[in-house]
Amino acid sequence: MNLDFIITPFVNILLYIYDFLGHGINDFGWAIILFTILIRLLLYPLTKSQLDTSKNMQKLNDNPEYQKLQKKRKEGKIDQEEFAQKQMALYQELGINPFGSCLPTLLQFPIIIGLYWSVTKALATSPLQLVNLIPDINLGNAATLLPLNSQFLWMDLSQPERWYGLARILPQSWGLGEFGVPIMAIVVFITSYFQSKMTTPTSSNPNDQSAQMGKMMTLYIPVLMAWLSYSYSAGLALYFVAGNIVSLVQYALMGRLDISSLLPKRNKAAE
Repeated sequence: MNLDFIITPFVNILLYIYDFLGHGINDFGWAIILFTILIRLLLYPLTKSQLDTSKNMQKLNDNPEYQKLQKKRKEGKIDQEEFAQKQMALYQELGINPFGSCLPTLLQFPIIIGLYWSVTKALATSPLQLVNLIPDINLGNAATLLPLNSQFLWMDLSQPERWYGLARILPQSWGLGEFGVPIMAIVVFITSYFQSKMTTPTSSNPNDQSAQMGKMMTLYIPVLMAWLSYSYSAGLALYFVAGNIVSLVQYALMGRLDISSLLPKRNKAAE
């Protein structure tokens, strides 16, 4: 798939912000963070729709009629086709768009791919890479910007992130001097988990298959994001962390940030 229509604008936006910040050390990292904020603001209507859908799905999962419907299907009193028809009727009655929570996530994938390649392309270092990059740049002072400074805090944004500070903390006899801790991948997992919990409806009905699948996705999505952050450039991990934090701030501003929902609930029945 040719994503130049996404990659080229992304490269120019990142370079424009980088230039605006003064194109010094750490500035490309801040450019990614500001770019992430811009993307999140543009996706705000979809984010709000996603949260509204999640809230409505919560109402559906706790709806007595829906629970009775699920029980009938489990007992074989109705077939899958009849269940789907009645389920859709409940969707319409409660004003639920079953695909409303998926759209922002689906839109994220071309953005993620485009950002990865735009960061990789913008951080060109070899002469050939620079030659291929320059025609895509619309800024007149491109020669003064390239090559970009890829340093941000302890990271090289063009490489997978690892922190090798253990060599300065632990005794050398432990042999962990060359072990790099993927701090960003860990932070991505934690923030992605919190972000997923905020948009995944819960249910008091233990037979609710959609809620059970939602719980699985709450874990699978953070694992996927963490793996991408571990395997690919630190610039992508920085985008994930910044995006998750901005999303949590948006939830708080909309009054949807329920800290208690982010923590495991105690099983009172087992006490």
